[in-house]
Amino acid sequence: MPIYEYQCHACGHIHEALQKLGAEPLVTCPACQEPELKKKISAAGFRLKGGGWYETDFKSGNKKNVAGDNNSGGGNSGGGCAGSCACH
Repeated sequence: MPIYEYQCHACGHIHEALQKLGAEPLVTCPACQEPELKKKISAAGFRLKGGGWYETDFKSGNKKNVAGDNNSGGGNSGGGCAGSCACH
């Protein structure tokens, strides 16, 4: 579920809400109770829950435990991506 950001036009309070895509926008400000809450245009936020979901779910064979391997064969110039991203 996306995290939406709202701002109250009455008091300036900024509020974040975890809502379903089809949910109606919030209207009432939780700080001042005025019906002046407006959804802000911002980058979409989301939460990743669980440990290592991408490593265990989307890799196959002997590549499943890349984080546990210490015998990397070069190609990694730092940054913590282990050479698996487009920057290498």
